[in-house]
Amino acid sequence: MPAYAVIGGQWGDEGKGKVIDYLAGDVDSVVRYAGGNNAGHTVVNEKGTFQLHLVPSGICWPDAYGIIGNGVVVDPDVLVHELTEISGRGIDTSRLYISERAHVIMPYHVVLDRYEEEARGAAAIGTTGRGIGPAYMDKTGRIGVRVGDLLDWDALVPMVTKILEHKNAIITKIYGGEALALTDVLDKCKLWAEQLKPFAQPTEQLIQDLLAQNKRVLLEGAQGTLLDIDHGSYPYVTSSSPSIGGACTGLGLNPQAISGVLGVFKAYSTRVGGGPMPSELHDGEGEAIREKAQEFGVTTGRARRIGWFDGVAGKYSQLVNGFTGLVLTRLDILDGFKSVKVCVAYEVNGERLDRFPANTGLLAQCEPVFEELPGWDEPTASVTELSQLPKNALAYVRRIEELVGCRAQIISTGPRRDETIQVEPVFV
Repeated sequence: MPAYAVIGGQWGDEGKGKVIDYLAGDVDSVVRYAGGNNAGHTVVNEKGTFQLHLVPSGICWPDAYGIIGNGVVVDPDVLVHELTEISGRGIDTSRLYISERAHVIMPYHVVLDRYEEEARGAAAIGTTGRGIGPAYMDKTGRIGVRVGDLLDWDALVPMVTKILEHKNAIITKIYGGEALALTDVLDKCKLWAEQLKPFAQPTEQLIQDLLAQNKRVLLEGAQGTLLDIDHGSYPYVTSSSPSIGGACTGLGLNPQAISGVLGVFKAYSTRVGGGPMPSELHDGEGEAIREKAQEFGVTTGRARRIGWFDGVAGKYSQLVNGFTGLVLTRLDILDGFKSVKVCVAYEVNGERLDRFPANTGLLAQCEPVFEELPGWDEPTASVTELSQLPKNALAYVRRIEELVGCRAQIISTGPRRDETIQVEPVFV
């Protein structure tokens, strides 16, 4: 049985958690392949509302494995707290596995993340301050600590001793901070080893075994394509690869195993943190959408920036990922607007631009070219059949399909599982 990926098509926060939870009832495993606890997925079901940061969003289904792949960076304190919280609410966490190759967010990563972001001043990227970037830097710098390393104490102690000496030099001599005590860091590592040992597995083999047994695997993306370290609006990006390429490297997965790629888009655009956003709204319409949708970050609580749907960015996201289907979320938020807009092109110095530029300076100069469509008064909230959508709402969906270049397979009309229109089958 092939694997299917669910990937954010914008700047993250597209509602992937709801989509994955909705689909997870028909799969055997949900697998996270990138990011860390800088991501937040909200799941609403009969057991309540769950704010997940590291645990895969399919955890609420009793028969599905939850797997955290090698491409994820893991803060053990956050993971253990999350597991304790959800298990206390009746969710079985015994089917969760963590890659032995996944890198660990160490205490010095969190300290350095905050110092580095403060040092950027007005040029701050808008990181969550949770150590994600420094952990990935150490991964590529080949001085990272992996989950498997925690389980080999004799090798771990000299490794961490040497690394901490280097990190403390940066903390004290560059940032004027207080050095971390080696005993404190090693005590943390010992505790983490005990806590994570039951979950640690060679997950690349586990995933391959599931596929060989004709099991269906759902790949859970975190953040969004426009935050991809390679393909996003650099440098205002995350430290990993949320796009489809990251699914292969972040899991040890053969690309031929992936049969479908679902691109998740909001019916409008949002962004958290710094960086250009051409279709951003700075008026009452943007504030109205923010308040109605409660657009505040799951992880940080920060107010999200709001814009009309950006078709140029959407088309670029489709180019990078090769979406086989589109998921449109939060359509109901636009109920009652007299008119709605979509960005169909950019304009720079009087010239029309139909592509998403790689140069962030150029992107910052882009002015949106909007196309205005009539709104709708009839509600889309909680609608479950395509035929129930108001005529103008359906026309809006069709226009987004044209701009992105992909057919909608799912339309979300609310946060609950049943508030969903299944337009076409996802699994074939």
